[in-house]
Amino acid sequence: MKIFHLPDLGEGLAEAEIREWYVKVGDVVTVDQPLVSMETAKAVLDVPSPYAGKITALHGKVNDIIKTDAPLISFETDEATSDQGSVVGKLETSESKWDESEVIIGSAKTKSPAIKALPVARVLAKQLNVDLTKVVATGPQGLITPEDVKNCLASSSSPSISTSLSGETESLHGVRRVMALTMAQSHREVVPVSIFEEADISALPLSTDITVRLLMAIIAGVKAEPALNAWFDGKTIERKLFKEVHIGLAVDTAEGLFVPVIKQAETQSAQALRERIDAYKKAVKSRSVSPQDMQGATITLSNFGMITGRYATPIIVPPAVAILGCGRSRDAAIARNGQFVVGRLMPLSLTFDHRAVTGGEATRFLATVIQQLENK
Repeated sequence: MKIFHLPDLGEGLAEAEIREWYVKVGDVVTVDQPLVSMETAKAVLDVPSPYAGKITALHGKVNDIIKTDAPLISFETDEATSDQGSVVGKLETSESKWDESEVIIGSAKTKSPAIKALPVARVLAKQLNVDLTKVVATGPQGLITPEDVKNCLASSSSPSISTSLSGETESLHGVRRVMALTMAQSHREVVPVSIFEEADISALPLSTDITVRLLMAIIAGVKAEPALNAWFDGKTIERKLFKEVHIGLAVDTAEGLFVPVIKQAETQSAQALRERIDAYKKAVKSRSVSPQDMQGATITLSNFGMITGRYATPIIVPPAVAILGCGRSRDAAIARNGQFVVGRLMPLSLTFDHRAVTGGEATRFLATVIQQLENK
């Protein structure tokens, strides 16, 4: 009997969600045969079989959240051939991460606890008679915190409100669940400051590709102020400045927010940037965007003005330290040479992590972005 534990599907992810089983109990499978479709942080991956053998148990159903290193599938295998194929090392002891070029099995020497909670949270839950299985965890690596226990108690102790309103309660899954956890992480870790300004883009032709223009302005901005093209580690109080500019591009979908990353944007032409944007939009729509394309952003652009809204306070996703938001451009009266003329203004919102970026660095970056946007 072999138990296949969920491997790390990329960059230390703590969990994944079952989207679809391709096998059932009793099926006989071969090495590398797809077993299950798992959704991680904004990516859907097929997990192949590390063994040839018979399926004896599936440790989860569709929409269940499986922790990394937790049991996923049980096999009856031929011991002589069970370690062949794409398995690297033994299933019970390997601690390697997922690699897209091969199947690497994660650590499974000991089972992860079904419920991960801080000791003080467990004590508080016992005192307040709160069922930990019903508590939504917002702590690091999916840990339940004392605040989570209090929130659960508050939500369950207000029946007069819940019974007076109609509607259905649903658990967040997939992209929306990842978004909720990521936003909570940002709220805990980042010290955000937002500044706002407008760019006079009256001189730009109406046919200007605004998104590409913004990308090129960001590239110029981080060249002038490299502090915004960086990652910050709050535990070690270290920052890492990058020469390469990897720009995350927020893409809105009905399922939630995706942020594919344009790698080495500083080396690409305007046409190449547009082609990459179009390719990512198509991949996001079809859910074929790879995990590699969703990682590594050194700064992010949110062009929310394509829908509506002038200003916002965009949320930074650690370890990055800055995100630029672009609102909806509009015609407005502008004073020039002592007279009012009708021009076109683009509202900009810059959020930066004040632990790693000074106000001077942020404003110089934004000034450069505006200068680049206003030039013909």
